[in-house]
Amino acid sequence: MSVNPADGAVLGALYGTDAMRAAVGERALLSRMLDVEAALARAESRLGIIPAEAGAAITAAARFDILDLPALAVSTRNTGYPVVGLVKQLTAAAGAESGRWTHWGATTQDIVDSATVLMLRDALDLLGTELDRLCAALAARALEHRDTVMAGRTHLQHALPVTFGYKVAVWLSPLLTARERLRELRPRALRVQFGGAVGTLASLGDRGLEVLRELARELDLGEPEIPWHVAHDSLAEAVCWCGLLCGSLSKIATDIMLLMQTEIAEVAEPHAPGRGGSSTMPQKRNPIACEYVLAQARGVHALVPQMLAAVAHDQERGTGPWQAEPLALPQALLLTHGALSQAVLVAEGMTVDAARMRRNLDSTGGLIVAEAVMMGLAPVLGRGAAHDAVHHACDVALAEGLPLAEALGRDDTVSSRLDPAAIARLTDPAGYLGSAGAFVDRVLARAG
Repeated sequence: MSVNPADGAVLGALYGTDAMRAAVGERALLSRMLDVEAALARAESRLGIIPAEAGAAITAAARFDILDLPALAVSTRNTGYPVVGLVKQLTAAAGAESGRWTHWGATTQDIVDSATVLMLRDALDLLGTELDRLCAALAARALEHRDTVMAGRTHLQHALPVTFGYKVAVWLSPLLTARERLRELRPRALRVQFGGAVGTLASLGDRGLEVLRELARELDLGEPEIPWHVAHDSLAEAVCWCGLLCGSLSKIATDIMLLMQTEIAEVAEPHAPGRGGSSTMPQKRNPIACEYVLAQARGVHALVPQMLAAVAHDQERGTGPWQAEPLALPQALLLTHGALSQAVLVAEGMTVDAARMRRNLDSTGGLIVAEAVMMGLAPVLGRGAAHDAVHHACDVALAEGLPLAEALGRDDTVSSRLDPAAIARLTDPAGYLGSAGAFVDRVLARAG
């Protein structure tokens, strides 16, 4: 029975994805261990360290369906690792003569760590593909709404005008950085682990480096300059990358949830019959995708410290940190992919109500551009006098419920210097966007 909801038959539909579960689940780990054992046999047979027929027989036998899982569970409970039982079963499947060459020169951690890296490679491929989709969707939204004016908000209050395209570009920029970080991370994280009992490959004599090189080639993984069996910073880096990515996704989800509030209603998640509904309130359309982005991101953020703590392996074989990694790494990858998938759903299908954005922008009668009016008057009146004049006009507008332009027109200090057309230009939010459009263009250029 599943304990973690992300692994459940029902709740798993909300957390993670089936694709990532297939990539980093227990079946995948055991299959990848068999892949490593087979690759090691091929590498050593090619180098003449074990007989060629042994390499072929071990490779042919290294299939998941040869495994007796209940027996493997008993062995694992007894030894503390699945590798001993897996090697025993693989040895039997390869035949008495060839099977005795299985696992030649390797140790348990070599197999588990290299299998973990193979799973990580599959996971990063999935994450990279989904991240590309998200970046493409947000780039399209940023371009589409480059000039869609809306209220910019600080401390949840109207501040100055922005555009929705600018807001989306702010979401997109750190995702592009995440994509760059992923490219940089891959060569550090995707390296074979092969060192034998303490990392010296002593059991292979002077052939250890040859086997390491051939094994890396067989698995299409990087070759480390030294075994990393007690230096797991690269795996921790992968989870830290997930944490940073989930932080960026959380920003997007939080903004969209706030924009979906009934009183604002400027942006909405894509809707389907029954989606985000309530069991008692038929009118509800809850921001369910954003909620699960946040939930899964928080799960990932809780796992980052666990992976960082597991970096401290003692001496030449860790006593505990290594065993803690399987509790964190696969779940972090699973939840990150789940959060990404929900974010893609929102980005590709979001609805944007530009008319509502304009109504909300105008709801303060132009007060949102008070700074623009002050800066426009400053060259004429001086900054201090301009500030006082606009401050007074804002007080009048708020007290009497007037548009700011009308309150300014009543002020002799202002009306004697600016005609109604000039006041109208100064109080038009679209005229006070600064470099918003240029910033959008720069982000889109980086997105490619």
